[in-house]
Amino acid sequence: HAGISGLEDDYHSLGTGKKADRGLAMRMIFLLQMIVGILGNFSLLCHYLLLHLTECRARSTDLILKHMIVANLLVIFSKGIPQTMVDLDVKYSLSDFECKLVFYVHKVGRDVAIGTICLLTVFQVVMISPVDSRWSGLKAKSLKYMGISNILCWVLNMMLNIMVLFVMGSKRDNTNITRKRDYGYCYSITGGYIAQSLYIAAVLFHDGFCLGLMIWASGSMVFILHRHKQRVQYILRNNLSARPSPETRATESILVLVSTFVSLWVLSSFLHICSVLFNNPSLWLRNTSALITACFPTVSPYILMSYDSRVSTLSFPWK
Repeated sequence: HAGISGLEDDYHSLGTGKKADRGLAMRMIFLLQMIVGILGNFSLLCHYLLLHLTECRARSTDLILKHMIVANLLVIFSKGIPQTMVDLDVKYSLSDFECKLVFYVHKVGRDVAIGTICLLTVFQVVMISPVDSRWSGLKAKSLKYMGISNILCWVLNMMLNIMVLFVMGSKRDNTNITRKRDYGYCYSITGGYIAQSLYIAAVLFHDGFCLGLMIWASGSMVFILHRHKQRVQYILRNNLSARPSPETRATESILVLVSTFVSLWVLSSFLHICSVLFNNPSLWLRNTSALITACFPTVSPYILMSYDSRVSTLSFPWK
């Protein structure tokens, strides 16, 4: 009996040790992702600030990218910091106001990031369209209304996500609520099957509409670039040192950005739907969903920097 008991204790301690190792690895991944994301977005923001101070010629898409960087930082701070606190076992529970604010900021930041990428792709396809195309007349108008479009994107998403303030609550609250979902540091009140289905449908419609525009604009950009490459092919044959134009590099960066976003969005939406359908999702599902959600805000500034020839050694010393 003593031998069996000892074996059970060893097996239990071995399982506990593996779980602790996995927990430590997940904590380090979250912490590293947050540091890399904050560093990349702040570096890109400093790059644009330096261009403004030195009065360098700005690209037409820089304004949209600045709004996207702000949205990225909101997503990283609102999701990364609370999640890292939970993973590091920091004994602090957010208040009711803090829970509502954190989730509201995260939802607005996420939706604004989607909206700005959608604006970016549509605006870019208008700007690179040939002179004889039907989009050429919209170039001057798009420049004129770009700032208003970004502000409208923020205002609309702030209004659409106002319901988040009514369903989030603090774990300090001892109110007995049967239908709630635990996020480790806050909880959300879950409705019935119909309410959850309507919520999923609304999210998919909002995101699907933006993704549809992105895919259409991306396909149009690929078509325009292909036609442009065919027209100037004889120039490239005669000039071996010919390099892609800034417009072409900017378009390529947007295409890579959209491809990365769509791939991560599909995976994130699948995990998010799974977490909504399960009243008490597992710790692995919550951690993986949070990790994938913060992936695009983390990697997007590095994609933009790799395609931006204006990146200077003053802004990025490690280059």
